[in-house]
Amino acid sequence: MSDLEAVLDRIDADLDQAIERLFATLRLKSISTDPAYAAATRACAEWHAADLASIGFEASVRDTAGHPMVVGHDRSAAGTSLLFYGHYDVQPVDPLELWEHDPFEPRIVTRADGSKMIVARGSSDDKGQLMTFVEACRAWKAVTGALPLPMTILLEGEEESGGENLPPFLDANIEELRADLALICDTSMWDARTPAITTSLRGLCGEEIIIRGADRDLHSGFYGSAAANPNHVLARILADLRDGEGRVTLPGFYDGVPELPESLRASWAKLDFDPDAFLGEVGLAQPAGEKGRSVLEQTWSRPTAEVNGMGGGYQGEGFKTVIPAEASAKISFRLVFDQDPHKIRAAFRDFVKARIPSDCSVEFIEHGSGTAVAFDTDAPAFQKTQAALTDEWGRDAAFMGGGGSIPVTTLLKERLGIDVVMVGFGLTDDRIHSPNEKYDLQSFHKGIRSWARILAAL
Repeated sequence: MSDLEAVLDRIDADLDQAIERLFATLRLKSISTDPAYAAATRACAEWHAADLASIGFEASVRDTAGHPMVVGHDRSAAGTSLLFYGHYDVQPVDPLELWEHDPFEPRIVTRADGSKMIVARGSSDDKGQLMTFVEACRAWKAVTGALPLPMTILLEGEEESGGENLPPFLDANIEELRADLALICDTSMWDARTPAITTSLRGLCGEEIIIRGADRDLHSGFYGSAAANPNHVLARILADLRDGEGRVTLPGFYDGVPELPESLRASWAKLDFDPDAFLGEVGLAQPAGEKGRSVLEQTWSRPTAEVNGMGGGYQGEGFKTVIPAEASAKISFRLVFDQDPHKIRAAFRDFVKARIPSDCSVEFIEHGSGTAVAFDTDAPAFQKTQAALTDEWGRDAAFMGGGGSIPVTTLLKERLGIDVVMVGFGLTDDRIHSPNEKYDLQSFHKGIRSWARILAAL
């Protein structure tokens, strides 16, 4: 029996214990965006540092101006050095009433077809994913006493809340974290049976606006029509962001956005993708982006502007006739190719200011930015990873684009000058960022086995 075969057997035999370890971190309420959970977020960092130390990593919790980082090293092996990145923080659980069970009390649910899924906040994004990698390392250490390659693991605690402390942390520790290749497990499979390597990601520009009118909420009967209504102002601004063809209307927004190369378009056309099913599984039917663009183009290679949250005035039970003193919205721009997030932010702010009445004011709050990133799939690391995934799943692993943003990917490429192999085992129905988030048990189990194979291949 080869070392790899023995490692895979160990993973199978240890699955129940691996699930218990995953459940332990899922119970920790590491909601990074809410200050009320700062202690729980730190406790989660400490748990992961201790877990890494238990399998021989030199692991520590590193303080930042915000939530801490976890860094673990095991450089006893020779060969290509690896830097694995994951994040231990999670999204808020609101609206809590839509959860079928306590979001921080993980459970395994059996579907009607007999398949099983792990349900909890963070089960897919990103605790379940990062633990597939850690469990693969655990199995290698248990069987052979060592990892196949020298390795550093970096776990962040602010990915879900902007990650503003990661860039300075990388800069301050760049020599310690330097590696030949980076690995990230925060992406998805092509479908439930087909593994995938994500080779491109969109960039991100996040912005919050607060529009203020009167110095207090006003009675809408006494002041209606006479007083500026921040809700109306906000609604006009947001409506103006897109035209009737689905295009974003900010001046210069499409600078640096070329047409999709025909070779890439042809590659995507070969994928078994059903746009009707893609939208249908979330209860929709009509693509809402740019007219004349396929759904894959809209989600992988075209920029977008989305309103992620908005509010103003009375939103409790019943009815209250007020003109609110302020209204707010959170907007994210997903960017592609060579779009500059800083220019997009400046254009958006000018766009908003031009639409603010003279007796209203606006405040802008920045929520992170990052450029798009893409990698050459002909590089040896991508070819070896594709072969390892194909061996595990029995289906050719796909190279796919990603509609989301993982800002650290760009940072690693720019600051360390290295390729980033992004392999994840999430599915489109995992409900990440939503109530009843889940992670298929098969994704967790075969994800561990996949990483064990990838480490051997590399």
